[in-house]
Amino acid sequence: MSSFFDAFWSWLVQAVGETSWRDVMPLGIAGVFVWGLWLYRAVLSRFAKPVVNDYRTTTSVVVPAYREDPDILLDCLETWLAQNPTEVIIVPDVADHEVIRRLSLVTDPRVRVLAFEHRGKRSALGVGIRAASGEVVVLVDSDTRWEEGLLDAVQMPFADPTVGGVGTQQNVYQRRSSVWRRIADWLVNLRYYDYVPAMGRAGAVACLSGRTAAYRRAAITPVLTNLEDEFFLGRRCVAGDDGRLTWLVLASGYKTVHQSSARALSMFPSSFRAFVKQRVRWSRNSYRCYLTALYKGWLWRAPLVTKITVLQILLTPVTMGMALGYLLLSRLELTGRGIALVLIWLLLGRGVRGYSHLRRHPQELLLLPLLAVVVVMISLPIKLYAFITMNKQGWLTRNSDTIGGEGQNSASLGGTTPVAAPATAAAAEPAMAPAAAMEPAAATTSAKATSGLGAFPS
Repeated sequence: MSSFFDAFWSWLVQAVGETSWRDVMPLGIAGVFVWGLWLYRAVLSRFAKPVVNDYRTTTSVVVPAYREDPDILLDCLETWLAQNPTEVIIVPDVADHEVIRRLSLVTDPRVRVLAFEHRGKRSALGVGIRAASGEVVVLVDSDTRWEEGLLDAVQMPFADPTVGGVGTQQNVYQRRSSVWRRIADWLVNLRYYDYVPAMGRAGAVACLSGRTAAYRRAAITPVLTNLEDEFFLGRRCVAGDDGRLTWLVLASGYKTVHQSSARALSMFPSSFRAFVKQRVRWSRNSYRCYLTALYKGWLWRAPLVTKITVLQILLTPVTMGMALGYLLLSRLELTGRGIALVLIWLLLGRGVRGYSHLRRHPQELLLLPLLAVVVVMISLPIKLYAFITMNKQGWLTRNSDTIGGEGQNSASLGGTTPVAAPATAAAAEPAMAPAAAMEPAAATTSAKATSGLGAFPS
């Protein structure tokens, strides 16, 4: 083994020695700039610490649920109730008969079920938030579990009256059940250890993930209509509710922070197809959200670290495309040595940036080549496609004909939940919940918000 590394080192020194510094100088300058930005955020993140105090208040957990696997929803509900919220408001679609039936069997008086004809996730959020009575409203995806202590921890930053929203530490549920869940968990760790804490320390997290995020009710009720009725280039926005709400809170003068001691575990896709669909949706959401923040001037009022992070997200296809294009079209010799150097460059860079994940899961160093390919795939073809189609609305991984998200139901964990939803109401007649819990929601989304700002949303 030592002779192999000696030979490899000798080859690497020779290959680098035969490369003119003038050939790689433009790439080197760009690299210094990009690595400098990464180091800046990573260092700031290391200095970010969770808030610790005894601040507690009333809490309303709001859960929009659309075609959710009832086994997963009920399992998640147990983790929410175990942390003693004031109330849990679940807003299923009226056609989710099995979910409604199963929830009707829950006897905990803190649970309220508001069956509602969904017109997208935002409409269900509007119903739940308007019904909430707690000072802090915790928005939770229907497939997200809480680790012990999350609800207490997420309330602590609200001791500061300028804090309007609090994000949580995120990870993938049963990450070992699929290679794509392992990759997703790696990418999530990069975000929540190296990027988000830096923005939270500055009081301006750019997007509080909707998987679990807490808001001061007084900060979100005034902007609720702007969440429900966002239009982008003339089309009603369906996804991207978390980014939109985050920026509405920031634009109102509140801070959005990160609480690393509050940890949530969410279902992620188990298949490559669903993984790609999810990334396309997220990229479209990011473009719409951040271009709106740019247009409105909200971004320019944000702290430097948030500006840098958002601009880098928007420009990733350009920066990575230029770097790879420069190598492939201008400087790379299509020889074994040239290709090997590029691969070493990619793997070494990904390995260093993946330190936050690898120190927790060192055995996953073997996944580094796959991660490098996935990062390039996300940064170039997926983001470029998402940019071109950013105003195409849709959830992609969840529809009316399936139970649970694609690759995200209990069957993907080894369970036995069927993938087909009942075709008609008669196929699964629900046992209705108590009348008080099932009363029709009064809140509805309006036809369109008037804004005077043309194509961009209010």
